[in-house]
Amino acid sequence: MGQQQLLLIVLGVIIVGIAVVVGINVFTASSKNANRDAIIADLTTVAAMAQQHFRKPTAMGGGGNSFTGFTIPSTLRQTANMSAAMANPTIVAGANGSITFTATSTETGADGAQPFTVTMKVSKNQIDTTTFSNF
Repeated sequence: MGQQQLLLIVLGVIIVGIAVVVGINVFTASSKNANRDAIIADLTTVAAMAQQHFRKPTAMGGGGNSFTGFTIPSTLRQTANMSAAMANPTIVAGANGSITFTATSTETGADGAQPFTVTMKVSKNQIDTTTFSNF
């Protein structure tokens, strides 16, 4: 082979190597974003259940305008995307309470070692995704 052919082969190998590295980086970033979105969707489902419990009368097995007694369903405590935890209900502004859920991801966070977490605060009329840590 001539020098020109060898140079073209080496150049081709370098370009393919760079393309593979870029592809891996894009896949990793996309995977983390998809995991974050899935966690938010799972926590929103839990939050809607908590609001339903809040509004349901105690005679029908609900909270009667309280989050007290609400538990995360076992199918949503540990999913393929996260593990969820619930803080104790806290009272804010009189009889209306709020409850906070924290989910830990199955993916590693920005530091590459620890998982990231998403915290969601639920009140009578509002669901607020308050913090992302290590994302």
